[in-house]
Amino acid sequence: YVGAAVFVLLFIWAVGSYLVIRNIEEPKFTLVESKTGYDIRDYEPYIIAETDVTGDYNDATSNGFRIIADYIFGNNTSRSSIAMTAPVLESKSSEKIAMTVPVIDTEKDENSRTISFVLPSEYTLETLPMPNNPQVTITQVDSRKVVVLSFTWYPTAKRVESKKKELLALIEKDGLEVDGEIQVARYNPPLSMPLVLRNEIIIPIK
Repeated sequence: YVGAAVFVLLFIWAVGSYLVIRNIEEPKFTLVESKTGYDIRDYEPYIIAETDVTGDYNDATSNGFRIIADYIFGNNTSRSSIAMTAPVLESKSSEKIAMTVPVIDTEKDENSRTISFVLPSEYTLETLPMPNNPQVTITQVDSRKVVVLSFTWYPTAKRVESKKKELLALIEKDGLEVDGEIQVARYNPPLSMPLVLRNEIIIPIK
């Protein structure tokens, strides 16, 4: 009975971890080619909210996630233009923005990184509510070609570094040229089952 109960709980955990992100929007891309160990993708333009943080890997990523999540969950100013009527009313309100995936981690140096959230495609730079926190900036990412290595389990600093080296070795072998900063993308919320975690190393190429 104990073994069966454990199996059921693990099954529920795995299914729940999948369902919670099943319908969450992701940046749009076209799969160019599946190579041995990685994919080549063409991404369409998208908008991100980002912040620069410092500290060790765990502390910096946690702090960056908190800062951007604060913007996503309402710490922003909704600005809208309304056709002229009478009376004229002015208001400022907090707007909650839908969650998207992935959360993107870009390492600047050993103690500095940028944490980014991809924002829903329904928004443009003109329609997005502005952050109240000056630490958060809104940026459009242009279309680009990237290589992507996917992996599961927890994206610890050691594991991420190993996957970066693995992907760099693969693309060097295939004669591809790096054209930007290496990024780590995380698709699952905390407490998700490690076996179903989806993480990616993303490297822009020429």
